[in-house]
Amino acid sequence: MRKICVIGTGYVGLVTGTCFADLGNLVTCVDIKEEKITKLKAGEMPIYEPGLEEMVRRNTQAGRLRFTTSYEEGLKDAEFVFIAVNTPMGSEGEADLSYVRSAAQLIAEVMDHPLIIVNKSTVPIGTGDWVAEIISRHQPQPIEFAVVSNPEFLREGSAVHDFMYPDRIVLGSLNREAAEKVAQLYLSLRAPIMITDLRTAEMIKYASNAYLANRISFINEIASICEALGADVKEVAVGMGYDKRIGSSFLEAGVGYGGSCFPKDVSALAHMASIHGCHPQLLRTVMEINRDQRRRVIQKLRDLLGTLDCKTIGVLGLAFKPNTDDMREAPSVEIIHLLQNEGAHIQAYDPVAMDRARQILSGVIFCKDAYEVAQGCDALLIVTEWNEFKHLDMGWIKQAMRQPILIDGRNIYDPETMKALGFVYRGVGRGY
Repeated sequence: MRKICVIGTGYVGLVTGTCFADLGNLVTCVDIKEEKITKLKAGEMPIYEPGLEEMVRRNTQAGRLRFTTSYEEGLKDAEFVFIAVNTPMGSEGEADLSYVRSAAQLIAEVMDHPLIIVNKSTVPIGTGDWVAEIISRHQPQPIEFAVVSNPEFLREGSAVHDFMYPDRIVLGSLNREAAEKVAQLYLSLRAPIMITDLRTAEMIKYASNAYLANRISFINEIASICEALGADVKEVAVGMGYDKRIGSSFLEAGVGYGGSCFPKDVSALAHMASIHGCHPQLLRTVMEINRDQRRRVIQKLRDLLGTLDCKTIGVLGLAFKPNTDDMREAPSVEIIHLLQNEGAHIQAYDPVAMDRARQILSGVIFCKDAYEVAQGCDALLIVTEWNEFKHLDMGWIKQAMRQPILIDGRNIYDPETMKALGFVYRGVGRGY
């Protein structure tokens, strides 16, 4: 049984700490936000993640998982300290490392025994060396430590499953012994473990996310061509996916990617490349195509309605993806802003993200369900592919709308079925 401290209780930190506790370790999660820690101690989750609440409750009751605002308490007798704080996008597209800097300084100031410090946050290449320098500089007295990069590959909505059944564990360090000790924490997961240097491990995370974002933007580019030439991108993606060299993952055309990872990681990688003399044209194009997908939705509505001024648009789905309440970089936010800018009135619903949406969206009528959204709408827009939207009574929906215009931003409906019901249907790349 190992003692682990996890700094940060966001998506990555809370899932990481809870899963390590579930594997039999003693884990203390530290967060400087007192309100969040108070709620966690009371069993209230700060995020929506399937399976996490029950796992937190079980391990808290078993005494394997604790929460505190005190670094001293968190680091007491700990062998490993995981830094899992937020690294948001800065004004120039760079990763903001202010939370990482603060965590490293506070660790240095209170540590009183040797530690293995593990960077779990997604951080720019070279951050491991930088963290080591910060800790060395802020220690009251020299104490031995090692820094290991251990990038996370958790998908919101399936983060617990992804931690317990990973494709691989990536570890990078200048200290091979320290990396091997971190590897011991993961042995029971029976996943491939790759040990490399710090900078290579950091780059693996960025390269992985950038590649997946590239696949999404690629299929969206193909979708635009399909619309112009009368092909169906869903069938195109299926045909491509049968090729073992390509595969079917991340080939779903839609309104683009969002969330806390892809937008900021692609942007940060492009920023790193540009300031080091490289020319990341592909990465810039990936971001441009993603932005264009949201604007194409507005153009489709404008083409069908003539004007958006004083029109009522229903929006189904606000979170950036299903099975999460995360609104960070959600396509819905930009789409709603663009619609409101043209004078449209918005009625919206999401199964779990309503509270978070209310904090960042103004002038929106939030409804109790999809059927209330449809009432009196001039058009209905699907933004997030929640399962409940796939099983609506679309005949009832059509009758409730002022105009039966359906913009399927996630291609969850069959075009011919919707047209047979009387909808004016527009998907993404469906070849009208």
